Order: sequence, then C-alpha cells, then structure tokens
Amino acid sequence: MDETDVLIVGAGPTGLVTALWLAQAGVRFRIVDAAAEPGTTSRALVVHARTLEFYRQLGIVDRVIAAGLHFVAVNLWVHGRHRARAVLGDVGIGISAYPYMLVLPQDVHERLLVAELRRLGVEVERGTTVERLSDREFDVVAELRGPSGARSTVVARYVAGCDGAHSMVRRATGVGFPGGTYERTFYVADVDLESDIDKELHVALDAADFTAIFPLAGARKGRLIGTIREAALALDRPLGWDDVSGDALRRLGLRVTGVNWFSTYRVHHRVADRFRAGRCFLLGDAGHIHSPVGGQGMNTGIGDAVNLAWKLVEVVQRGAPEALLDSYEPERIAFARRLVATTDRAFVIATRNGAIARFVRLRVVPVLLPIAMRIRAARRFAFRTLSQTAIAYRTSPISVGELGGLRAGDRLPWVEDVDTAGQDNFASLAERAWQAHVYGDASPYLRDACARAELPLVEFSWRPGMRRLGFVRDAVYVVRPDGHVGFVGASTALEPLAAYLERWRGGTS
Repeated sequence: MDETDVLIVGAGPTGLVTALWLAQAGVRFRIVDAAAEPGTTSRALVVHARTLEFYRQLGIVDRVIAAGLHFVAVNLWVHGRHRARAVLGDVGIGISAYPYMLVLPQDVHERLLVAELRRLGVEVERGTTVERLSDREFDVVAELRGPSGARSTVVARYVAGCDGAHSMVRRATGVGFPGGTYERTFYVADVDLESDIDKELHVALDAADFTAIFPLAGARKGRLIGTIREAALALDRPLGWDDVSGDALRRLGLRVTGVNWFSTYRVHHRVADRFRAGRCFLLGDAGHIHSPVGGQGMNTGIGDAVNLAWKLVEVVQRGAPEALLDSYEPERIAFARRLVATTDRAFVIATRNGAIARFVRLRVVPVLLPIAMRIRAARRFAFRTLSQTAIAYRTSPISVGELGGLRAGDRLPWVEDVDTAGQDNFASLAERAWQAHVYGDASPYLRDACARAELPLVEFSWRPGMRRLGFVRDAVYVVRPDGHVGFVGASTALEPLAAYLERWRGGTS
C-alpha cells in the first residue's frame, strides 16, 4: 500500500488550490481526478478580491491577474432601459488591494494552477477514480482505479473531497445533501458579438427573461447566461442556441454572430449535512451548490481549500492538535448556509415567472437599486459581500477575543502603505504562518512573550486611520496563516495569549 498524508479527490480549482497550498508547505499528498484531461470550457468566470488575496499569499496573484480581465462596474437593465450602475472599483478602494472582479475562464484558471503544481514537481493523476473509502481510526484506506483499469490502494491520514456535486467522497461517507432544484432551465454560452461591449457586467431583466452578459478577453466576445424558452423544453431534441429566450438581448440591441460554446443546465441549491465525516472533508461543490448569483461558487470552494489546507499543514507538519481540524466544518458550513439562502432569494426574484417575483423584479428593484447605489455605505457593503472580504469566523472555536471594532475571526483589515517602503500589512501574510501584529508599539513584555513562543511579531507605526478600521493602538492581534484574526487582546493580555498559542498552534516549522 502507498502511504500519504492527504489524498485530494478532484482537480478543479478547489482541489488544485488545496494541492498548491500543501505542496508549497512540503506536505505529502496525492491528487487524483476521474477526468482524462483538464476542462476545456470556460465554466466559472469570476475571481473575487478575497481569492486574489489568497493567491497573493501563494505567490501567483500577478500571473492570475495578467491572465484575466478585470471589470469594475455592474449595470442593471429592465425592459431594455438602463436603470442602475454600481462602480465596484470605486467603493472597493481601501478594503482590498484588488478593488474589482476579475474575469478568468475556468479552463484558463485551471491550466495556470496545474502549471504551478507542475513547477513544484506535482502531477494530477488523471483518469483515476476512487472506488471505495474505508475510514479507520488513524487513517483512510482508498481503493483507486487508474486509467488502464489497474487497481491500487493508498492509505492517507486525511481525504479532501473536492470532487463536485456528485461527490463520491460524500456518498462514501454517508453525508446527506439536502436541498432542491430551481424550476427554470438555463443556458450558458461563450459567443461572438456583432459589436464590442464595454468591460463591464450587464444584467438584463424582462417579463419572462433573465440575461447576464460578462465581458471576455478579445474583441467582440462575451459570456451569456440566461433562460431557455419554456416551449422548447417540451420538444424531444437536444437544446441549442435557437431555444434561447432572447427578449432581453433584443431589447439591448445585442446580436450574436457566433456561438463558441453552449450548454444547458438546471440550477440546484444544496448544502451537505456535514463538511467532515471522520478523516474525510468536503470542499467546494461536494459540500455546497447554489445559484450563480454574484459568481460565488468557485470562490467559495477556493475559500474552503485555503481554510482546510492551512489547518492540515499545521497538524501534519507542525504538531498542532487534531482538534484544530474540527474548526473547518463550523467555519465553512455556516458561510455556505448563509450563501445558499441569500443567493436563493436573489435568484428566485431574478428568474421566477410568478406575479410577485415579476413585480419585485420589474417594479421594485429598478426603483430601490439606483437609490441604494447612490449611498456609499450600501455600495461598500455590496463590494464586501460580493468580494467575500466580509467573511468572518467569530463563533469559531479558534476565535478568541474582542477589542475596539475587531473581533477574533474577522479577516485582518487591509492597511495600505504601512511603512516607508510602501508595503501594506498583508505583505507578511506570504509566510502563511501564525504571526502577531501590533499597530503602534509592542511592550517589552509582549516582545518577550512572542520570542519565547517563537511567534513572529510584526509592528506597524500607528496612524489615525487605523482606528477607523477597528484597530486599537498597541493591542496584539494573532493572525492565522489564512489572514484571519485568531486572537485579540490588550498588550497586557500575556497569559490569555500564551494559553491560546498553547491550545491551537503547532510548533515552528
């Protein structure tokens, strides 16, 4: 039997990011995928700011941004009339170093991640399926079938199930996947257009139609998401472009001259009963699927990957207690449930045929949304929500303390230009290790406590603007490897700090 620390099942973006984080930390793992080759269609498109912050920690953000197309505004159209425009790039400034959304087709995205793994000497084992899992007390036995049909066995300390909505890992562990399916059938198409569209997202609403228009790199190219005509669904034949409900497109004056990829699908909304079963974990679509509202799906899966991967590194490499892994499920399942509930409400309003939904979609939203988008606080709330920079784990078992405007579990607020070299306070997060931050001056006692605990201490000169972000001068913030705050305390809270580190942190690497 082959042995490894982690078996990753599934090589979409979620599995690939899990693998990349582990590979850079030197953890032993294998990554397998049933598909014979990477995906060749664009599928998920949007990469949000929080994902880009994770990619900065992994050292690949510049390559990701160079491969994509960033857009900073979202437009709403109703019956062909422009009703609202939200400029995300404006309101995101000061929240993140990446105050925009990036368009990056999933096939391009995956190739980039695969190339990074290959540079580290890691290859995805393609055409390899997991036939059976046996979760034992101290490990998991997985029976694999390779591309030639040959069987093999691997023993892993942990299994990361990143194998999509039909997850074998989820089924093998007996985890339920409750939820439902929306009534409409939708299409997704990458198309050539008669004329250029601006580099902004457009959402068009009509009486019985919904269309989202994303810009793609290249002249006169776009991604369309919309609804299939109800009459076409009754026909006993494959669906195609002629079956698209095109009222919204016609009202916008958009003419499609070529269809490069077309697919139809039903949208589901489901969250697994558990995200952990013994030594097996569920990530991405294996644990949660929901509507495409806000482009949250792939980014949420990548968030799952980072959350689990850093904890695996701490347990496997650095001797952290196994209990650290218990925090994965409560942190990520709570967000997944909120996300599914939120996107469900928005999606029903945008797509349902009922009289109430049509009234809200065509009468209420066009009036209220422009008003909301004129309010700066509302625009910033929208950016923080869509960008996933507002995700917090305040009720997590590994979140301890509250001071000023910050609570343990919050994402570390981003501070630009904290030193004479023009660095921000996220620069040290590239270490992907526990560290202490002090905004102001660390006391000699705190410096000594951090030195004894072998906890890196980073001090930033105090600036008045830091208070607006929630910081308290001279307080101590223990930052987790994923950039969330784990512990908050006054500079004199040395005993609680030592107890926290003793409880949750592994030894030094």
